Amino acid sequence: MEKQRPVIELDGRTGEGGGQLVRIACALAAVATVPIRITHVRGNREGPRGGAKGGGLKSQHVTAIEYLATATNAEVDGLSVGSHTLDFRPRLKSSSLKSRTIKIEADSPAASTLLIFQAIFPFLLFSGSSDKVDEPITLELSGGTNVSFSLSYEYLDQVLLPTLENAFGIVVQRKLISRGWSLGKASRGKCSFQFNPLRAGETLTFKDNGLGEIYGGGPGDVDLEAIDVSMIVPFAMQESMMQALVTDLEEMFPDVEVNFKVTEDSGQDSRIYVLLVGRSGELRWGRDMLTSTPKKTKTKVSAMSSESLSQSLSRKLCKELFDEVSAGGVVDEFLQDQLAIFQALAEGKTSFPRTHDENGELEQAMNKLSLDEKLQKDKTIIPFGEGSLHAKTARWVTAELLPEVKWYNKGRICHGVGMQMEKVSTR
Repeated sequence: MEKQRPVIELDGRTGEGGGQLVRIACALAAVATVPIRITHVRGNREGPRGGAKGGGLKSQHVTAIEYLATATNAEVDGLSVGSHTLDFRPRLKSSSLKSRTIKIEADSPAASTLLIFQAIFPFLLFSGSSDKVDEPITLELSGGTNVSFSLSYEYLDQVLLPTLENAFGIVVQRKLISRGWSLGKASRGKCSFQFNPLRAGETLTFKDNGLGEIYGGGPGDVDLEAIDVSMIVPFAMQESMMQALVTDLEEMFPDVEVNFKVTEDSGQDSRIYVLLVGRSGELRWGRDMLTSTPKKTKTKVSAMSSESLSQSLSRKLCKELFDEVSAGGVVDEFLQDQLAIFQALAEGKTSFPRTHDENGELEQAMNKLSLDEKLQKDKTIIPFGEGSLHAKTARWVTAELLPEVKWYNKGRICHGVGMQMEKVSTR
């Protein structure tokens, strides 16, 4: 009889103290078959009217964890919307996954399908078994595709998934079937994915492809090949928004090609979404915004108000992209924290810094690891490293659940655990 592993307890108020901590913890618990207990779930989030007592599980967390619990035959307590304590004790490895066709529908149309995807994808990626070697997984998710405080389908499609393919060889076919919004009248969307999980005994391996090469150059030295624009705004705003973006991008990124990749009518003045993606080789930096027209103009977007609003939003978003690219790193603020879980699960060393390494310290550290020379590890008892609080928290969660993972150089280098599934037959 297999010895029961000790429960790992996490305080949900640590670091960013939101849903990201829950998603990463449950994903890693499912992959590694580790029992966890999260207290003060999303404890740093305000209540519905700004009160101190907020947080608790949201609909998308419950939906994702319900799937993981079923797939791993987990014992679960506290799995309900608003719950502040969650016990999740998986008992089956992901290689025991039986069904390769998965359909998940969130209870609320405003629940983010992309956050559900983030929570279950690592588990599904490591679900290869010895008797279903080449059978792909088909995943269909129903809920919101453009939701506040969540990555959008466009960001997933144009930034995260291309980076996972370039860096780790993870190929995911995807399709937006219909769009769902959290702003305006509630609308349910749907998206689908198809991918091959890692085979039993196979590890996630960093391909590099230039993603880790930041040795040389400096802030502002990145030569962008193009900037892709996805613009989903009310019809009355489309012309003014396009003109504003072209003007601002030409000013901040002279001689860089601008492509309008997606142009759609959002259908309501309460729905404005724009994504900018800067591309240089295999590198991608994304900045986006999801907002509404001000209340005083919501009844009707006039030509004058549309032009003024477009100019204001465009200026802000283009400046954010400029700042990201000028930092001299290889990822943007949001991509860095989303990659942490894959770094921890991968075999060997990976690096996705956000800032330029002027003194070559990162290259020296990478070389030391390659030569098995001693390098001081980061202290992982609290969120740590460079980047946003989300990135620091993501690293902390990986270190708590996977003690073998090692982080160096203020979180800029990760030596992953080389996770792999055993050859377990599902018959």
